[in-house]
Amino acid sequence: MLQDYAERAPWHTIVESFQYYGLLSMQALLIGQGFEYVQRSGYHILLGGHAHSMRREVTALFQTEHSVRLKNRSFSSDSRDIVVAVVPFMGESITDGTLATFLKKPGDRVAVDESIAQIETDKVTIDVVSPEAGIIQEFVAKEGDTVEPGTKIAFISKSGEGVTQAPSENAAAQPPPPEQKESVEKQIPKAETAPVKEKIKEPPPSQPKAKGTSPPPKATASEPQLPPKDRERRVPMTRLRKRVATRLKDSQNTFALLSTFNEVDMTNLMNLRSDYKDAFVEKHGVKLGLMSGFVKAAVGALQSQPVVNAVIDGEDIIYRDYIDISIAVGTPKGLVVPVICNAENMNFAEIEKEINTLAKKANDGSISIDEMAGGTFTISNGGVYGSLLSTPIINPPQSAILGMHSIVTRPMVVGGNIVPRPMMYIALTYDHRLIDGREAVFFLRHIKDVVEDPRRLLLDI
Repeated sequence: MLQDYAERAPWHTIVESFQYYGLLSMQALLIGQGFEYVQRSGYHILLGGHAHSMRREVTALFQTEHSVRLKNRSFSSDSRDIVVAVVPFMGESITDGTLATFLKKPGDRVAVDESIAQIETDKVTIDVVSPEAGIIQEFVAKEGDTVEPGTKIAFISKSGEGVTQAPSENAAAQPPPPEQKESVEKQIPKAETAPVKEKIKEPPPSQPKAKGTSPPPKATASEPQLPPKDRERRVPMTRLRKRVATRLKDSQNTFALLSTFNEVDMTNLMNLRSDYKDAFVEKHGVKLGLMSGFVKAAVGALQSQPVVNAVIDGEDIIYRDYIDISIAVGTPKGLVVPVICNAENMNFAEIEKEINTLAKKANDGSISIDEMAGGTFTISNGGVYGSLLSTPIINPPQSAILGMHSIVTRPMVVGGNIVPRPMMYIALTYDHRLIDGREAVFFLRHIKDVVEDPRRLLLDI
């Protein structure tokens, strides 16, 4: 009976979603809904049961006296004109994000892999790209929605012709045409028609929301809201800003934060840069900055005081035999901290190139999760903004952070004479649970000695 039905069924139809029902020891019934083109059809007999295989591949294994079923299926749609743009994988530690903005609008033509929307996560901004070239038919998510990997964002027509209304997600749940429905009912025993009707009863297309969306959070009694005032506007915090706020507060709540300070005479390092900047650019294609000198100094200090490169994990201390330096970068969207991996194996040119590349990516929003993962020690340069002195907060799960500040010419006593010198205050904030004041002071003193006399780097002292 089932084979007869398959032979008489119109060849322009195929079941997309289907179920198997065991009737007798020698019968099996295939019931489905949502019809499209038939690619291949077959009929198999396995372990005393019958299964109908349609489209690319369907394999079914039945055991009628027990509720044991195995099935394997794979489908493709070679002739579909409409493709779907979905939220991509966002990283191992990121489960969802906020649909920040649309870069296109319905009716716009897009190329393959062209960005059509941006997803803001706790760490980075991720683009949703078009899987095919075509015209955007409809957006099925809204700005501000919380979305997950795989959530549908837009329908795109490859031909740019045809429907003006994008297909609904529940299009597959629509009942077949009357003529088709009558033909199907003739072939299906009445005893099995009830499950079909129950399966077809789906909510109307306007009811369900896009996957991954959630209603906006409502204010509760524990979340006081300030009364509105004139000339004020309320703007939701971005995901990145909320994440930074949470991590910094967790740092204060977890670590025993303590800071120590010193001052550095920048004369020799600035003279070194001035004397060799042209030759450096000519050979390496990148400018010689002050940051690479501090990174090299920090590497030496971390090697001389390995506890500063360690971290507390429960009741254990984890010592790292590698040095990954995180560089705090302020961007228009918030603070990000890309990582220079294995900095102990890099020279000045390699460090400058890596800093340059990561800073550009951070500012244009193209930096990836992997480029911000890890890090054993952080350097934050508030001096580029004019900060004279500050106490930076540790970047968890690290144990210390070095703060650089602005260079100010001040009168200093050198060899018994008062002379003007370019001076910088430096600060080390550390976790006093792990690092004692002695190690912290020695660490900062090593930074000062190397920066004031870069020749130490050649002699490894």
